[in-house]
Amino acid sequence: MLNYTIRRLFMAVPTLIFISIVIFLLLELAPGDPMAQVPLTVPAEVKQKMREALGLGEPAPIRYWKWLTQIFWVEPLHLFDSLFGTNFSDGYQRAISWQTRSPIFDIIAQRIPQTLWVVGVAYVVAIVIAIPVGVYSAYRQYSLFDNVGTFVTMIGFSVPPFFSGVLVIVIFSVWLGWFPSIYDTTLRVTDWDSFLAQLRQMVMPVMVLALQITSQISRFMRASMLDNLNLDYVRTARAKGVSEPTVILVHVLRNSMIPVATVIALGIPSIFGGAIITEQVFKVNGIGQLLIGSIEANDLPMVQTLTFIFAVLIVLFNLIADIIYGILDPRIRYE
Repeated sequence: MLNYTIRRLFMAVPTLIFISIVIFLLLELAPGDPMAQVPLTVPAEVKQKMREALGLGEPAPIRYWKWLTQIFWVEPLHLFDSLFGTNFSDGYQRAISWQTRSPIFDIIAQRIPQTLWVVGVAYVVAIVIAIPVGVYSAYRQYSLFDNVGTFVTMIGFSVPPFFSGVLVIVIFSVWLGWFPSIYDTTLRVTDWDSFLAQLRQMVMPVMVLALQITSQISRFMRASMLDNLNLDYVRTARAKGVSEPTVILVHVLRNSMIPVATVIALGIPSIFGGAIITEQVFKVNGIGQLLIGSIEANDLPMVQTLTFIFAVLIVLFNLIADIIYGILDPRIRYE
């Protein structure tokens, strides 16, 4: 397993480099001009100097190499310096946002806690609900609980976040007045009252994200459980007198979790994509809103970096899913 993990990490490097080239070329060919928002009264020679200051006067291969160096070398050096008080990154140009003229990773570090609060809680809530629902639906196949669960999960999986987000705002914020419709990112948890306020404003965005994730995971969990319930090892365990809870929760559940583990692991990067819409609906000042604002402002370095971070997450959690395979099923060995 260790050798497999090391090989996969080495294989991930050329994969990520190829992805970075694709991202850079796509954004390079995309329409839009970073000088479009500059007032028309600014002379053309001043605009040209501004382009050169942003690095737009250099050929595309040189700009790509600079961006790649900043992501893989300069930013890790800066992080090392900030942790250990060294100065290895002195003299190197960090990745700069065109929109704010600030280091990109400093802006991401400011925004990511808001996203993790919403996304992390939503994913944990979804898993805690989805797995028991999927297990019980499979065990009581075609029962009233299974039919209702199937109906609810199909609705939850089919309804897009931009619709369900507006719907819960109308119901729980406008009609009932239970929760705030706008997420206050300036709120700091310092006492019990501020903690309750944080929970209240998290309820609706977490509800919207968790609904779709729960629907997906519970259906996979149900299907995987049904595949295992009729296998020979289950009948053998029951014939030996093993109690029904032990058969279901120990034998069947462990084997059923193998394909579900992939869905859970690979769903983590995808939920960040869903959070882009949810953050826009609830005005959460997180990574998703940062990406949308950067696209609107033609902030190509920020868009490139955020998109590349999403790609890194996908490659990383693919590896994590394979490792979980080996842990859950001892028969799986990576030579």
